[in-house]
Amino acid sequence: MPDKQPMYLTAEGAAKLEAELEDLKGPQRLAISRRLRDAIQMGDLSENADYHKAKEDQGFLEGRIQELEFMFRNAIIIEPTSGPKDTVSVGVHVTVQEAGSDPEVYHMVGAKEADPRAGKISHESPIGLALMDHHVGDTIEVITPGGKIKLKILKIE
Repeated sequence: MPDKQPMYLTAEGAAKLEAELEDLKGPQRLAISRRLRDAIQMGDLSENADYHKAKEDQGFLEGRIQELEFMFRNAIIIEPTSGPKDTVSVGVHVTVQEAGSDPEVYHMVGAKEADPRAGKISHESPIGLALMDHHVGDTIEVITPGGKIKLKILKIE
């Protein structure tokens, strides 16, 4: 089996995914089973659109449950640590500044939690990769889809 990159989740992200998994395994599964039961009671399944839609939805639900369970079996949960942080790693907040622009704060997260609009960037993204293992005061060069940029690391928390 080929080596695979570790899957990182912050404690906050793991809690959200755990809540989603509980919802899918409980209320969502129950709702789908009710829909299926109701559709089956209508009779002829070959032309029953409600039945076919419920079966399709059940497949997506079970697929998502399997995906989440796989994630939890293989994830490395990053717990917040106290004390000084001197190196960019998954789980930290890093403040960077491009020359002539305002500083920006990024929360370094695993790929499954990335949400750039919310300031959460993956350690596998171009900027995330470039920031990893650097220190306050370092200036890094990043090749992004928009071109080459230079970022100075101002703070790591």
